[in-house]
Amino acid sequence: MGVWSAKRLRSLCLSLPGTRERFPFSPELSVFFVEEKMFALSALDGRPLTVSLKCDPEHSLYLRDTYPAITPGYHLNKRHWNTVVLDGSVPEDLVTDLVYESYDLVVAGLPKYRRERLAAGSGE
Repeated sequence: MGVWSAKRLRSLCLSLPGTRERFPFSPELSVFFVEEKMFALSALDGRPLTVSLKCDPEHSLYLRDTYPAITPGYHLNKRHWNTVVLDGSVPEDLVTDLVYESYDLVVAGLPKYRRERLAAGSGE
């Protein structure tokens, strides 16, 4: 299990269709949006590096019970968001899956025409 870097996390988030990085809360907090909805937040200069991600509520409870590095979302709705400490204790594949899950949950909540636009690859 490897420790994540800020560059790797940013690259993963920005690889998803229609994703934009913005700083609405502070210059130190990267917030990744798809169609004006956030799906990931991270203080990329933070030590340890953490990321907050949207998650299905039941899956959130399982993850929190299984991994000490996964806790209720910091300053977020604790039912729907987790904060993950990227210290290598959570398997790399799981972290990647959680980023994808967060993105997919946000996209699923978008109006149909926006989902279709993302699927078509325009993202604009």
